[in-house]
Amino acid sequence: MKTLVSIATALSITLFATAQNPKYISAMEKNIAILDTARSTAQLQSLANNFERIASGEKKEWLPNYYAAYCYATLSLNFKGDEIDTYCDKADAFINKADSINPSNSEIYAVKAKIAAARINVNPMTRGQKYGAQSTVLRDKAKALDPANPRPWLLEGQSKFYTPTAFGGGKTKAKPAFEKALTLFETFKPTSSIHPRWGKNETTYFLKKCDE
Repeated sequence: MKTLVSIATALSITLFATAQNPKYISAMEKNIAILDTARSTAQLQSLANNFERIASGEKKEWLPNYYAAYCYATLSLNFKGDEIDTYCDKADAFINKADSINPSNSEIYAVKAKIAAARINVNPMTRGQKYGAQSTVLRDKAKALDPANPRPWLLEGQSKFYTPTAFGGGKTKAKPAFEKALTLFETFKPTSSIHPRWGKNETTYFLKKCDE
């Protein structure tokens, strides 16, 4: 009982401290709003820079580091070969900072899984087994930490969607994971205006692709 009270007290203090910093909240909200539709290299790099600046000024907050990592992981998809690793390395550095501030967080493990999956693209034939297995372990950890989080299911669907049918992937294998993600998105409520909410649009997009 004392442990539960201590956790609740710590959470209240954290939320109160965050609420007392409207400039931080405003800066985060502004960049997150842009992130929802950002796809170009220039947009994602600009957002990554912005979140990095916020992180440098808010050293006790995990979310700026989380979003910087997410931006770099997504940005890596715009490149080929060894350049992918360059951006994934940056993503890993930021997500590890987020993890050190807020360990055992489902959202953080989902981004770790996203980064590992992105590394496969350097050379799918030689990297698929190693980084595919790493991504699966991280994804499963994200599910275990928060069964209501839809993002690990989206990532599972994407992994199966892009895996050749000969290796156990394909649209038919991917669809149940996307359906599970969409079901969870219907009831998912972000903790605050700056907590992770990405993925629903991607889920509906891939579900349509599965039916084509």
